[in-house]
Amino acid sequence: MAQLSRIGYVLKKHKALYLLMLPGILYYLIFKYAPMYGIIIAFQDYSIGRGIWGSKFVGLKHFIEFFYVTPDAWKLIRNTIMLNVYDLLFHFPAPIILAVLFHELKSKWFKRFVQNISYMPHFLSTVVIAGILVTFLSPTTGVINHLLVKLFGIEPIMFLGMPEWFRTVYVGSEIWQKVGWGTILYLAAIAGIDPMLYEAAKMDGANRWQQIRHITFVGMVPVMIILFVLTLGNFMEASFEKILLIYNTMNYETSDVINTFVYRRGILDADFSFATAVGLFQSAIGFILVVAVNRIVRKYSETSLW
Repeated sequence: MAQLSRIGYVLKKHKALYLLMLPGILYYLIFKYAPMYGIIIAFQDYSIGRGIWGSKFVGLKHFIEFFYVTPDAWKLIRNTIMLNVYDLLFHFPAPIILAVLFHELKSKWFKRFVQNISYMPHFLSTVVIAGILVTFLSPTTGVINHLLVKLFGIEPIMFLGMPEWFRTVYVGSEIWQKVGWGTILYLAAIAGIDPMLYEAAKMDGANRWQQIRHITFVGMVPVMIILFVLTLGNFMEASFEKILLIYNTMNYETSDVINTFVYRRGILDADFSFATAVGLFQSAIGFILVVAVNRIVRKYSETSLW
């Protein structure tokens, strides 16, 4: 009773804060946790007519079918991993570098102007982004090919029709769309650094590069660790909407990923059980990566998710 009384006291005291949290909590309960009940169909031959409890239980049949029967399974896994590896190598460091550059700008108005420009792509829908890519990368009318021909004399390139260019286009568009918005947390981390540290470093003769390396960068490390662990939770996924809008039969070799395959089998072919099994495999890998990496960073640093 004492514990319940204390909980009631805390809820009453901070009711305004808990009311602010309520929409977020309801969102995750309704759209994230409640649908997990449907994971059961990954182990069934699900039929809409029979429902979840009336469908036949088949165990790991669909998982085995994906790995040993589906001809493109390993290509799908490879493409998904490669896109995410490139994303980690190039996209993940980009907002860190940009945040440092923003911090080093001395002109406040110019800093605000550049920040606003970098934020803009974040507010464009994926459909608009895909449309921009298709238009700009067109081999006949695209501005990119036009510049390549005029400035360097290079023959027009079918960026979206060549498998070897797809990963570059995808990761490049992800950086352009998300790098500005991604700087917000890093700029907040930099703002929390004690200015006296920079003054002390200047008195000790540290130049700007040394201040960035030993003060700014170190102050950003906790945020970097948290975001890195969270990013690994989506390692077996990719930006499904963007890929769906820009992939085609000519670049399938590198653009077809697990998410697009699940869409075709689950939505277009109505094979719900098989698609759920593949999606569950993705989520399981992400969960394992988050737990494992979080344990590693907790062992070697003071920052971790839990």
